[in-house]
Amino acid sequence: MEFRVMVEPQQGATYEQQLRFALHAETCGFTGFFRSDHFLRIGPGDPAPGPTDLWVTLGALARETSQIRLGAMVSSATFRLPGVLAVQVAQIDAMSAGRLEVGLGSGWFEPEHASYGIPFPNAAERRRRWEEQLAVLTGIWRTPPGESFSYHGEFYSLVDCPCLPRPIQRPHPPLVIGGKGPRRTPAIAAKYADEYNIAFDSLESEAVQFARVRDACDAAGRPFDDIVYSVAVTTAVGFTDAGVNKRISGIGDNRERLDAGPGLVGTPAQVIDRVGTYAEMGVTRMYLQMKDIEDLDQLSFIATEIMSRSHEMS
Repeated sequence: MEFRVMVEPQQGATYEQQLRFALHAETCGFTGFFRSDHFLRIGPGDPAPGPTDLWVTLGALARETSQIRLGAMVSSATFRLPGVLAVQVAQIDAMSAGRLEVGLGSGWFEPEHASYGIPFPNAAERRRRWEEQLAVLTGIWRTPPGESFSYHGEFYSLVDCPCLPRPIQRPHPPLVIGGKGPRRTPAIAAKYADEYNIAFDSLESEAVQFARVRDACDAAGRPFDDIVYSVAVTTAVGFTDAGVNKRISGIGDNRERLDAGPGLVGTPAQVIDRVGTYAEMGVTRMYLQMKDIEDLDQLSFIATEIMSRSHEMS
């Protein structure tokens, strides 16, 4: 099992805090640092210090880290035009020497759009825009060197795009697709995804959705194991149940909800057992959502007490 970390800076984190967290995660042996793409705090609480931009942050981290992979979980299609995003991604991929990954979603949090003057179409239109952005991005990245790319869709039109700069990773940085839609989402994943992710759901629902993606791959003539299957889970671990519950309380969550599926919580033995269950489902990568970005001890604990034992089992 591969372990990555995921943070939610909109809940309150400066760039400096994210940098400390990413560097410590790299030292501990986590293979990826991913962050959300939001401009407004979700839920009650102090909104300070305010948002940090996803791609600005990843560009800076690209120069201040050396091994850990960096990515979006996930970039909102409502925030950026796909042609501009292609340039941003290619530049950060070069700045990181080919360590960037791109998670792209349709966008969902209406209040942040209202607060910052960003158009927020209805759900059906947002899904269509998301799919069209995937077509534009992959079209740009897969165009042979020296050729241009043109596209005329419902929402976006490109005329003779030179497809520059080009990302280091070829044909492009890995694309992470997520979502729980029963029909269209699996088909989109089968067409575009290098990785399919389900976030904060029950084991039963995740198993059903993974099966749908595999069926969609079969229908598209693509080997289902050509895609990496991953989950994102809210994480709180400790040596004792009392310590675990204290951490859960500290992040404003509750154990009953997390135990129902969205979390990876418990003592090392309990957590390793859950990791084994995910492995049996075909999951090979886990994103550990860390709600307390100052809790570097949690990273060290997971590296020592869980990651090392999981590697021994594999």
